[in-house]
Amino acid sequence: MKIPNHLKHKSVIVAEDYDRLDGQYSGPDTDAKGLSLGLAQWNDRGHVDISAKIWRHTGEKWSRQSEEMPLHRVLDLALLICEAQKHMKEAYRFENLYDPQNTEIGRIELQGEKMSVTVNTDNPMINEDMKLFRDCLSKEGERIGERMRRLADALEELGY
Repeated sequence: MKIPNHLKHKSVIVAEDYDRLDGQYSGPDTDAKGLSLGLAQWNDRGHVDISAKIWRHTGEKWSRQSEEMPLHRVLDLALLICEAQKHMKEAYRFENLYDPQNTEIGRIELQGEKMSVTVNTDNPMINEDMKLFRDCLSKEGERIGERMRRLADALEELGY
């Protein structure tokens, strides 16, 4: 499906037909039909940002739930996924998959600061939700692993 070009996000680089490979959602039931990198919809004159966008389609029209994010946030989410996976590899050591005395599971240094990654103990169902999170990561391990390997390869090709 062709993503629209008449909306405020001005697509420059596109991956159309994303519904064919949208992880466990791939196929006719997903509403994520494309990805794009382009000029952000929030741009003002004289100030231009690049953003990534997930284009959603309801089957009848383009959805207002399509998401647009600055590129640094996309990468920050990738870093957060890495920290979560790193934690879950050792989480079996704890009864509820985390240490209630030390809920910080990682720190990511960015821009001279540290982003603290913690288990959300304000969630009243955190013990059950941690187990569900683990089970989902495990179930999706092959798909996530494939994307992690592709990302590692791409970073290496870029010299990182």
